[in-house]
Amino acid sequence: MDTFPKNRFRRLRKNKKLRDLTSETDLSPENLVYPIFVDENLNERKEIPEMPGQYTYPLSEIINVGEELVDLKIPAVLIFGIPSRKDPFGSSAYAEDGVVQKAVRLLKDTFADELLVITDLCLCEYTDHGHCGIVKNGKVLNDETLEIYGKIAVSQAGAGADIIAPSGMMDGMVLAIREALDREGFSDVPIMSYAVKYNSVLYTPFRYAAQSAPKFGDRSSYQMDIRNSDEALREAKADLEEGADILMVKPSFLDIIYRIKSELKVPTATYCVSGEYVMLKASSVYFDERRSVLEYHTCRKRAGADIIITYYAKDIARWLKD
Repeated sequence: MDTFPKNRFRRLRKNKKLRDLTSETDLSPENLVYPIFVDENLNERKEIPEMPGQYTYPLSEIINVGEELVDLKIPAVLIFGIPSRKDPFGSSAYAEDGVVQKAVRLLKDTFADELLVITDLCLCEYTDHGHCGIVKNGKVLNDETLEIYGKIAVSQAGAGADIIAPSGMMDGMVLAIREALDREGFSDVPIMSYAVKYNSVLYTPFRYAAQSAPKFGDRSSYQMDIRNSDEALREAKADLEEGADILMVKPSFLDIIYRIKSELKVPTATYCVSGEYVMLKASSVYFDERRSVLEYHTCRKRAGADIIITYYAKDIARWLKD
């Protein structure tokens, strides 16, 4: 085009302040959620060998973690619990004195409105078979599991959880949890559903950290096939209809984040899972870690994620502050 304005785009890139002023996407600590593992069997923090730089924490160190997040202006934490006992029904998951419930009370008593406390809701860490639901004759029972999920949600909300995040991928789980919360007077507690959760190898380091690997079979019967995209929309729409307030995509696949956000236009979260964290860590041998991590997470924001759950949350907040 003869009339194309010369240097139009280059002029906007010459100065960093101008680049920042005209950028379409900004990554901020306010977008981040830090996931932590709380283990009631520990007396001191323990590094996770499969996830360098990440730890499982005893209850006695939870306040220290909260103080660090508040100081970095990270607004939320996602809690996973590792109980001292497991059984076929995961009863520790809904116990009033369960490890997650204790952690929630400690954080909310100390930080009140300074820190949003999100609780993962599943059974895999609490069952002796490692599956996300009740098992009978080698099969995961969907409907029988829903009642347990409702009990867990009420227990977590009763402890003070700000957001309930069910990850079990049982059909009808959001409706069962919504009805249980409403029935017990927790109608104001929102649900952030793991609406699109693929059956991915990228969860492997997490399963070591949370001690939640299944003892038999796998989770392909209730987690999504990695090859499917339209199914993601169906799963997400179903959770919306059942009462989900926020939809999550896990792992943080860009095409799926974009589809959920652009087609459904609802608050969208994504989880940069343990395998993604480990790959980024490993790549730091070849790339500048700070630059590659910021680029990676900015791309998730650009795809449409409003909320990014990531093990890199503290590092990102420090880098952005610097």
